[in-house]
Amino acid sequence: MKDILLRVRGATKLFGAVQALVDADLDVHHGEVVAIVGDNAAGKSTLARAIAGIYRLTSGTMELEGTPVDFASASEALNAGVATVFQELALAENLDVTSNIFLGRELKSLGLLDERQMHELAREYLDRLNSRIPSTTTRLSELSAGQRQCVSIARTLVGNPKLIVLDEPTASLSVSQTAEVLSHIQSLRDTGMGVILISHSLTDVRAVADRIEVLRHGRNNGSFNAAHAAYEDVLAAITGATRLER
Repeated sequence: MKDILLRVRGATKLFGAVQALVDADLDVHHGEVVAIVGDNAAGKSTLARAIAGIYRLTSGTMELEGTPVDFASASEALNAGVATVFQELALAENLDVTSNIFLGRELKSLGLLDERQMHELAREYLDRLNSRIPSTTTRLSELSAGQRQCVSIARTLVGNPKLIVLDEPTASLSVSQTAEVLSHIQSLRDTGMGVILISHSLTDVRAVADRIEVLRHGRNNGSFNAAHAAYEDVLAAITGATRLER
């Protein structure tokens, strides 16, 4: 088994009287895609946002490569090596691919924008994802939805992250665009990164994940090997037809 990259134990998050997460556990290893699935309000996005530094846990612990972490912000998590792509893509339609990838983190040389280096690195990031985007100078408005998602994922590579959290990356995409994004996720895993995939689609999850973790009402309710898990068993854990004994 590969070394553990992220370890979450007893994660609990309260919003007033609402229990969004209750004593949830999660492990992610280097070079592993872990899918977190569950019905609406199962706690998937809450857990993702806690890992990304957007929410602070009410109680529980997180360790990144064995070091305890308690992120106070998304930028703090990013600096530690945890990058996140949320369902709402924060991209600029009027800018080109490179400008979007380095948006807010532009490279400078002698006080001026180093456009050459940014274009070279943008191409490198896209190639690492096996992207079919032909040029880094293409405006975002000219790209397909799948290509835009690729640009969003490429943005996370700027800081050489250890862990990438993807929140519903294939939502509202066509079949071909979904296949494209799933191939990008496989490319991330092949580089040795850990990937957390939040998804409603068991088809997408089974196509790319190594392990499936089910949340129900904010609690763990099943852990499955994605290659061998029966669709019915995962669905039963999601709906509550079966319950994890802890």
